[in-house]
Amino acid sequence: MARGPFAYNRNASSGNSRDGDDGGARLTLEVLTTCIVAASGGLIFGYDIGISGGVTTMVPFLEKFFPQVLRKAADVKTTTLYCVYDSHALTAFTSSLYVAGFISSMMASRLSASKGRKFTMMLGGFTFLIGGILDGLAENFLMLILGRLFFGLGIGFNNQATPLYLAEVAPAKWRGAFNTGFHLFIGIGVLAASTINYFTAKLQYGWRLSLGCAVVPSMVMLIGACFIGDSPNSLVERGKQEEARQVLIRIRGRDEVEEEMADLVRASEAAKAASREPLVTIFQRQYRPHLVMALAIPFFQQVSGIFIIAFYAPAIFQSIGSGGGAADSGFIAAIVLGIDNIFSILVSTYAVDRYGRRFLFLQGGLLMFICEVAIAVQLAVTLGVSGTDPIHKSQAILILVFMCLFGAGFGWSWGPLTWVIPSEIFPLKIRPIGQSISVATNLATTFVLSQTFLAILCHFKYGAFLFHAGWVAVMTLFIALFLPETKGIHIDSLSSVWDQHWFWSRFTKDQDNENNNNNNSSSSSSSSNNSNQI
Repeated sequence: MARGPFAYNRNASSGNSRDGDDGGARLTLEVLTTCIVAASGGLIFGYDIGISGGVTTMVPFLEKFFPQVLRKAADVKTTTLYCVYDSHALTAFTSSLYVAGFISSMMASRLSASKGRKFTMMLGGFTFLIGGILDGLAENFLMLILGRLFFGLGIGFNNQATPLYLAEVAPAKWRGAFNTGFHLFIGIGVLAASTINYFTAKLQYGWRLSLGCAVVPSMVMLIGACFIGDSPNSLVERGKQEEARQVLIRIRGRDEVEEEMADLVRASEAAKAASREPLVTIFQRQYRPHLVMALAIPFFQQVSGIFIIAFYAPAIFQSIGSGGGAADSGFIAAIVLGIDNIFSILVSTYAVDRYGRRFLFLQGGLLMFICEVAIAVQLAVTLGVSGTDPIHKSQAILILVFMCLFGAGFGWSWGPLTWVIPSEIFPLKIRPIGQSISVATNLATTFVLSQTFLAILCHFKYGAFLFHAGWVAVMTLFIALFLPETKGIHIDSLSSVWDQHWFWSRFTKDQDNENNNNNNSSSSSSSSNNSNQI
């Protein structure tokens, strides 16, 4: 009988690798509730993504902080519609958040290791709350940017700790499904922000409501986190073994957790035995595949173009004259894209532990490539390189269809899996720093692109979408060649997938052989000394 992503496999292996079943773990109400509460941390990131692109097209907001954009928009006879929103100050508003996020994501590595994943998530929610208050009350550009910096601090802390928490709490059989929940809440946050923007855009101080409402998702996260425990891995890492055992009993729904507990203790002892700083250890040859994935996957996610479209969906549709430049068209387009994104993430939640990560990556990448080429062709035919004439409504709808298809492909592949893969591939001793590097790469790449995209659109015209399509082709090929399948394998047993890979095995097996040789040498030396003593 066909099974969904949460089907329980009673015949899963129970060997040393403990693939897939966590020693007989069941899907309990406790683990379901815990993971949903933790995944709700994605709301703050999603809300910021959705709100940023909306308020930057609101006339009262632009009048107060960016009047030069309005002057350029009014002079449509001399300004190409590709370039209306090409403003360094406007992109600084959007991208300043990612500077702070980059810094806090690296700080979060030590925090999540020493204070726990839960503490780091709550700190992220609190700093995001401060950002919402500052931006909602902003009276000048400095106060506006200060609020954005607090937003960034919160997102950096939260994006580092939440995927780790989900990967460590969820049973191996359903780890992918639960971890996609983080991206599902990002999608919900984007949709909520886009809907709020649609209604507040009609108000003189609507932008204050849009930015100030950021306190709501941060409060949801803060209050929810008060009712969940920390991850068992984090508790063991900090010497709280009995508390970790009790958490395991609750979330696994059984009293027999000694096998999994023993695995956690072994992983923790191995981490403590490492004499080197984790930031140094992660650059060792044996961890080369892990490091490459932590850098490449978040980088590729951003250069696919999806978050740029999410940020600037309203600006893009107004810039290209959607529906004759109607003010509501951009917000409606953002809402439609948000709904499309949520449904596609649900597809990923269903399929990720059934068909695997690689399957979704490859299928999504192919669809994304086709859609971006189609968008570029449509813009080339209708606007050409001049961009001085508005696009007719039917043409704008066709572009929206391709954007929705692109969003669907992204939503079941690169969107959620960018959070799933880095959070699950690292051994415990370098897991926090590995996740920090992944999040920092994501935010740094987003900063560069959000700072430059409108200039790229202005100068490349429709070629901007071909630029991103080229990257999609490269990253899909990368997945096909270099990413092994990780579905259903316990988080502390994933080293085997690298040993069996055609390319990465040369890094991991060489190190294994070196370790064995060192052990043999030590044994021989010990035997020789014993003989001499006799």
